Amino acid sequence: EIYRAYRAVRGAGVTIFDTADSYGTLELNGRAEILLGQFERRYQGEQSNNKQQSNMFDFGSFLGNSDSSAKNNKQQVATKFAPYPWRITRGSLVQAAKESLARLEQDKLSVAQLHWSTQNYQPFQEGALWEGIADIYDENLCEAVGVSNYGPIQLQKFAARMQEREVPIAIAQVQYSLMTARNNEILDSCDDAGCRLISYSPLCLGLLSCKYDLDNLPRAGNPRRQLFRELLPGAQPLLGTLKAVAKEVNKTPSQVAINWAICKGTVPIPGARNLVQAEENLGAVGWSLSNAAVEELDVASAGVQKKMIENIFSVK
Repeated sequence: EIYRAYRAVRGAGVTIFDTADSYGTLELNGRAEILLGQFERRYQGEQSNNKQQSNMFDFGSFLGNSDSSAKNNKQQVATKFAPYPWRITRGSLVQAAKESLARLEQDKLSVAQLHWSTQNYQPFQEGALWEGIADIYDENLCEAVGVSNYGPIQLQKFAARMQEREVPIAIAQVQYSLMTARNNEILDSCDDAGCRLISYSPLCLGLLSCKYDLDNLPRAGNPRRQLFRELLPGAQPLLGTLKAVAKEVNKTPSQVAINWAICKGTVPIPGARNLVQAEENLGAVGWSLSNAAVEELDVASAGVQKKMIENIFSVK
């Protein structure tokens, strides 16, 4: 079922996939990277010579690779490296990149990312991580670098060091949706650093799909159950506006929420566990909300009483 979702988005022209060496299982064995590599080889085998050109956001073009469009819709992977306690040397990060590439069965990453900052709990490790991610670029193991869960202050510091190392920054990922507190400073910081803002969890873990209410929560045992119980009451005006806009533009609430994130200047990366979700996500692109609709959603978002909690690894 997951492969069917993968095949659907690849067939639609999507080439860039975000993952991490910590995703997949609790065994920290890079299971998500292994599957991503397997899926791509299976897809290419099915496609044979009938390859398509991508019409979606292309990191190769963004990074200035003029021959990107000639790469036959090649899969591009942006993976994140977790700053595990044992990764305290720059060499350990380079080794992590080589291991990720081995799992993906690729020679080069599109983007090598730091999954989060250790500034708040192990600041001495941060310097080694920064040098290590730059070393990955210097060793020709990636096209560019990026960060995740960095706020504007830490991003500026990171960008300054990468500039000294002459390493291009492609992306910065943050949690960004109609349910998160507005943080336009990070958009400004991305502009200063010359990178794109990637908005993860643009559907707020599914809450913005409007499929849940207090009588229909995620199943017992799902950590989202208690979270949604706390968030839903204060989100009702926003969800009502989201439904109204969706009806007006003949789209689903999920598609409107994702398109809103695009209109705000970000590149959203919604997840998809099955074909239905993948196809719905694809319906969020190829059109744009009107300025009036974006403003209406902005107002409703600002009025949310209880915002989505921040990622515990986020830094300012």
